[in-house]
Amino acid sequence: MRVGLFTECYRPIRNGIVASVDALARSLHARGHEAVFVTPEMPGYRDERSDVVRIPSLPLPTRTAYRLTVPYLPREVGALSIVHTHGPFVTGWLGARAARRMRVPLVFTYHTQLEAYAHYVPFEANLTRSAATQLTRAYANTADAVIVPTKAMELHLRGLGVRARIEVLPSGIDVASFARGARSDDLRRLLGARPGEKLVLYVGRLGREKNVELAIEGFARLGDAQARLALIGAGPYRETLERCVARAGVVSRTTFAGEYPREALPDAYACADAFLFTSVSETQGLVLVEALAAGTPVVAVDTPQTRDVLAGAGVIVAADARAVAAGLRVALAADGAAAAGRRSVAGRYDAAALGDRALALYSSLIEAEAVSPAYARV
Repeated sequence: MRVGLFTECYRPIRNGIVASVDALARSLHARGHEAVFVTPEMPGYRDERSDVVRIPSLPLPTRTAYRLTVPYLPREVGALSIVHTHGPFVTGWLGARAARRMRVPLVFTYHTQLEAYAHYVPFEANLTRSAATQLTRAYANTADAVIVPTKAMELHLRGLGVRARIEVLPSGIDVASFARGARSDDLRRLLGARPGEKLVLYVGRLGREKNVELAIEGFARLGDAQARLALIGAGPYRETLERCVARAGVVSRTTFAGEYPREALPDAYACADAFLFTSVSETQGLVLVEALAAGTPVVAVDTPQTRDVLAGAGVIVAADARAVAAGLRVALAADGAAAAGRRSVAGRYDAAALGDRALALYSSLIEAEAVSPAYARV
């Protein structure tokens, strides 16, 4: 099987979508299948691998690392058995067009609630959110199957008017590698914690949609001079968050650690005494799974999708600074014996097993296409 993975963002960008696509590709390769990444060109970046096909791109008129894809499909993509897209923008529509032209099934993974990102577009917010909803609905309804990472997102898409087949299939991680993370005094010191101090960790993009201000405000209300907050990640909202830290009076107890390579994250989670997750815009929240796999106590703001992922293995709190602080107190006092339960929940997100489920979906669609091709059904 030769699978085309069409994604609007890929390396050198680091985020949950990139991690998810990479994990899927590794599962395909391990089972003898081929994956071809189709993604925009990134200025100054050159791929060392032959399985990445770059599409010409242009800069966007906003402060972002993402690019505007030129609607052109290079011949290097070649023939595909199935097209799996990871966004509804130009690259996604190229994938949809390729699938129809090649007469192969189209799978779309719904990674992002686009309406939560309206603040990045220089137009009126309500109009932007409405347009994002219409784009999501229109694109999802072109697919032979839509993958969502949580049951909550299946209900969300049905509410938007998506009629296509929907499969709940979470994004996976290498659970074992995160479970092997090692606690280190040296790394804890780099993250701002001295011996005997408690370390609260945030991992993710520093963007407005991630609600990191609430994490900072909740940490400040913790009122524990022996606790430290480390923020791993980069993004356009860093300066705003630095001002938030200053207003909250926790500059001396907060570390902006910058981006970490993915292979360094297991040790970072292992060094934390609690992991804090305040985003309400996720479809899954891959970092939640990573923290659980490391055995780290999790405090997360209540959303249906977060409840789906944690399955009772974390402290769920209201989107309020006092509630976040109270949750942190519970997590920081947690008994180490509960780590095994957290790792058990994370085991549901093992990339290898989820890769098998993706392959089973591909096979069922290819078989159905052979009986009743999409071009014949239109």
